[in-house]
Amino acid sequence: MSQMVSFRRMEDGTREDYLLLDQSERDYAVGLPDRVLDGLRRLDHSLQGYPVSRLEHSLQVASRALADDADDELIVAALIHDIGDELAPYNHAEIAAGILRPYVRPEVTWIVEQHGLVQSYYYVHHMGGDRNARDRLKGHKWYAACEAFCARWDQVSFDPDYPSKPLEAFEPLVRKIFSRPAHDPRYTGRDG
Repeated sequence: MSQMVSFRRMEDGTREDYLLLDQSERDYAVGLPDRVLDGLRRLDHSLQGYPVSRLEHSLQVASRALADDADDELIVAALIHDIGDELAPYNHAEIAAGILRPYVRPEVTWIVEQHGLVQSYYYVHHMGGDRNARDRLKGHKWYAACEAFCARWDQVSFDPDYPSKPLEAFEPLVRKIFSRPAHDPRYTGRDG
């Protein structure tokens, strides 16, 4: 049996308790790349109605990013941008951004977090929505990058004939990005 903290209420915890929990979380984080890859595999059987599975869509988006010589962070972001669909279909972009945030620069997180709104330009007017709702983001310094993410990679990636790379081709990048120290200022733009 593994060690356990001494408290039943957090306010009663000791330094030793919290050091134990910190180490436990660090040990658990080592498996994050595998859990991300498993989450992507589950997308192969979700959300009917498209000509490709959500996994194939994600592979196409990442393959297009790779073909455009995007950097590693953007390629992994392209791969997992819809990973939240499984548990949070109405705010999936926030979930994907939350997964990425500790491991990539803020620009990449922002692009993923906003892609749902920016992407809605292509379809929301068919359901009575405002296709220009994304315009409220236009003054943001990363808006053009998000618009390009959606236009060049995301909205065009429902093509059953597109020669996307298999998930195994992206596995080394997933392992590289999600094995970084979380919240490291070299990757996230944070000061610590």
